[in-house]
Amino acid sequence: MTEIDVRGMPCPRPVVETKKALDKIKTGSIKVILDSKESCLNVERFARNQGCKVAINEDKGIFHMEISKEKPQEAKVKKSAIVVMITSAYFGHGDERLGEILMKSFLNTLWDSDPKPAKIIFINEGIQLTTEGSEVLDALKLLDSNGVEIHSCGTCLEFYGLKEKLQVGVISNMYDIVNSLLTADKIIKI
Repeated sequence: MTEIDVRGMPCPRPVVETKKALDKIKTGSIKVILDSKESCLNVERFARNQGCKVAINEDKGIFHMEISKEKPQEAKVKKSAIVVMITSAYFGHGDERLGEILMKSFLNTLWDSDPKPAKIIFINEGIQLTTEGSEVLDALKLLDSNGVEIHSCGTCLEFYGLKEKLQVGVISNMYDIVNSLLTADKIIKI
C-alpha cells in the first residue's frame, strides 16, 4: 500500500498529493498521514467525491486515513454549474451599510431564484458572511438546505481568526476552489 505523509503541508498540498497518489493506481488503497483536522476533512471530501471509500483513525492529533479505490473511475458527465464567488462582505463599492443591505437582498433573492447556483464560494473577507454574527446566515442556510454547496476558504478563515466560528457550509481549500471555477459553466463574482 502506498503511504504519503502530508503533515505540515499548507493548503492545498495535502489534496494535490493525495490526488497524485490515487491517479497512480487503478484499484487498491493508499494511506495518507495528516496533522490537521481541516486537511483531513478536505482530503476526505476529495476522496469521497472521487468515489473512494475512506476510513480515518486519529491518535493524538495525527490522522491516518486509508482511501480505497475499488474500480477505475468512469468519465463523469459534467452537470451544468453556476458558481458564485463572493470576495467581500459588501455588495458593490461605496457605503458599507448600503453594501450590507444589498448583499442580504442579493442572497435572499438568489435563494428565491431559478436556477440556483450549484455552489457559492466565499474567499477573503467574504468568509465573514458564513461565520457567527453574519446578517445573512438565514439566507445561506436556506440555500445550503436546498442543495447549494457553501464553501469558505480555510486559509481565509484562519487569517481572519474565524475558523471556529463557521456557521454554514464547509471549509474549503484552493484545490477545490480552482477546480470549481475551471469546471463551472458560468462564474458570477461579487
